[in-house]
Amino acid sequence: MNGGSSLTIEEAVQGRHAELAKVFVRDLTDGAALDTVFVVRERSLRQKKNGDDFLKLRLGDVTGSVEAVAWDDVERCCDSAVPGSVVRVSGRFCVDERYGASLTIRGLRPAEPWEYEAADLLDGPSVAYDRMVSDLHELVATMQDPDLRSLLARLFEESSDVWRLWSTAPAAKYYHQAYRHGLLEHSLSVAQGVSAMAATFPEINRDVAVAGALLHDIGKIEAYAMDGGSIELTDAGKLQGEIALGYYLIRREIERLPGFSAETAQALLHIVLSHHGQLEHGSPVLPCTREATLVHMIDNLGGRLGSFDRIEKGLAGGERWSGFDRALAGSAYFAPRSEDSQAA
Repeated sequence: MNGGSSLTIEEAVQGRHAELAKVFVRDLTDGAALDTVFVVRERSLRQKKNGDDFLKLRLGDVTGSVEAVAWDDVERCCDSAVPGSVVRVSGRFCVDERYGASLTIRGLRPAEPWEYEAADLLDGPSVAYDRMVSDLHELVATMQDPDLRSLLARLFEESSDVWRLWSTAPAAKYYHQAYRHGLLEHSLSVAQGVSAMAATFPEINRDVAVAGALLHDIGKIEAYAMDGGSIELTDAGKLQGEIALGYYLIRREIERLPGFSAETAQALLHIVLSHHGQLEHGSPVLPCTREATLVHMIDNLGGRLGSFDRIEKGLAGGERWSGFDRALAGSAYFAPRSEDSQAA
């Protein structure tokens, strides 16, 4: 039997967790010293004017991200701070009037598994993955157009490479649903919104609009690469862009389906090409059909509302206003919620 002072393995691990209380990005205050765990989102080795190296990092958790700089022991820190890895960092957080907020690193090493909870570091959808997959299949089953139903069945077959990538990819690098399964969550919500709105406007080809909503961002499976908590643009993403990649991916799949309607193909591909809505936002053409206009509007709405979710997670307790947010081109306000609504 264990003596009265002995600890079980579980108790020892819990004690270790207690010793390293997680400090979240949203709770950082000017001048605060910290020793906590973050996931590495970006890493850049740079040089000072005198030629000495220094390391710039973007560290993050479920509430946001912070820029960090290591001036000393740069090579070792660089080797440990692999994008997507979890590191334990000690240092001091300061807000400079000229350079903004930054964490000066005093020590950095790979984190031990017992030093963190994955849920504290990596964000995810608010709806369970299995539920989203079920909702997707239900939506696809409502499609009446045989060509579009065949195309979606081919792309979303669980054994296909497209499904493997599409179902796990992030929807963005920063602004909304920038996490695993984010693209599935975003595309499904846009398609569900388009389906609901299509019933209000009978002139809209509902099947074309819903299929376009599901596939509008499919190029992101080739444009983004995700490793743990790090999301980066691929070479193809930088050189060609997600719209062009998505267009050619869908066109190739359509050409493999004998007898696919040329008119339906053109309507669907137009949605992919125009869904950003403006030339200056990356679309090579403007939305010129009812279906493309609807998808663009709901896609834009989904992205903006997704930004509210991201911002709210980064607010400290009791805060109602955010700072300026680039995605919203302004600040966001969050009304107080009752305990019942917060629990829900």
